[in-house]
Amino acid sequence: MGTDNIRHRRKVKKLALLARDRAKIEPYDRVLIVCEGEKTEPLYFRDLINYHRISSVNVEITGDCGSDPSSILKHAKTRFKEERDCGNPFDKVFCVFDKDGHAKYAETIKNIENIKQKKVFTATNSVPSFEYWLLLHFEYNSKPYNALKGNSPGNQVLNELLKHFPKYQKKDAKIYTALGEERLATAMKNAEKSLQEANRNGSDNPSTKVQDLVDYLRKIKD
Repeated sequence: MGTDNIRHRRKVKKLALLARDRAKIEPYDRVLIVCEGEKTEPLYFRDLINYHRISSVNVEITGDCGSDPSSILKHAKTRFKEERDCGNPFDKVFCVFDKDGHAKYAETIKNIENIKQKKVFTATNSVPSFEYWLLLHFEYNSKPYNALKGNSPGNQVLNELLKHFPKYQKKDAKIYTALGEERLATAMKNAEKSLQEANRNGSDNPSTKVQDLVDYLRKIKD
């Protein structure tokens, strides 16, 4: 009897929270962004939605599921199912992760491409790391990054970024704002150019698709 009461209270509370969130949802897409790590990427996208006054009820951002691409996809699928089953589904789900050092990188991209909800799930991947997207705000760079003794590809990109952006820190909560709209336009152009060159060369090193997610979020209210 006591267990039944607890379950009933939990159900009532969950329904109340769902009703509250539905009341706050704005009339544009509901989005889930699952990131690698708990700092750089989540903070960057939270700053972006704050800057553009996008509802945090519409856009859920998380980075607490580990850094392996397969764990990111697993968490994304779990959250998608939870919200769908509650009648409050996500319209889009973005899995944000790097290639740098991850054994299941290619496998996860393939799994996302083959997922049942093809128009919902998207891989927002960067090679070698998310910092490559930030570097493109300052310069166009298409040289491949390969592991060196004591110096990973991701660390190489970070060192180049710091030459242009010496105040950069992974825990900075205002990266998007600090880079500014003018540099963003440069980054979008450089990222597309880099991706096209990577496709011509048959290599993804270096490349990023963060620009697609950024562009989508900036236009979400349209």
